[in-house]
Amino acid sequence: MENFYADIRKQNYPELMGNGSQGHTPEHSYENPGLLYMETALYQMPAAYAELLGNPGTGEIHGIVRFYPVGGGILVNAEIYGLPTDPQSCACDIFGFHIHEGSSCTGNESDPYADAKNHYNPSHCPHPAHAGDLPPLFGNNGSAWMMFFTEQISLPEILGKTIIIHSKPDDFTTQPSGNSGAKIACGTIVPV
Repeated sequence: MENFYADIRKQNYPELMGNGSQGHTPEHSYENPGLLYMETALYQMPAAYAELLGNPGTGEIHGIVRFYPVGGGILVNAEIYGLPTDPQSCACDIFGFHIHEGSSCTGNESDPYADAKNHYNPSHCPHPAHAGDLPPLFGNNGSAWMMFFTEQISLPEILGKTIIIHSKPDDFTTQPSGNSGAKIACGTIVPV
């Protein structure tokens, strides 16, 4: 798979390859970290991922969240489909998005993902300073795509944890979880 990405880079982005050198790789220095993040997502395999699936009654939510170690942090890329949509003209299709401390996307009748437990918070910080507090997902006709860099987490500490999409936006205030509503999709973070 590594050669596949190298071939794509050579064919479609020859200016990145320079004059026969290795080109731009994460080991090189960048004045623009955004370029490093985009190249990482385009050319490297993620080190871990979570395949998210929605619970019964929330539609056909599905997607993938990819985790790329970069420097002292992680580049996170979320690609989600089948999110609920509100047909009102001023609707707010924003969803809470968090890493949870549990290791299973199972639960009970009232909370299908109860075993995902609470937000991942090893330092016992107040919300929204939990290590597992992520930026919200902004839905667009049922889809969401997002990429961000964080130094709040490291790959070894989140492997085996769950990642959750909530039915409402996080208010970034209410303790302990931002009043972000029901858990509507879940996935477990696993290494590639």
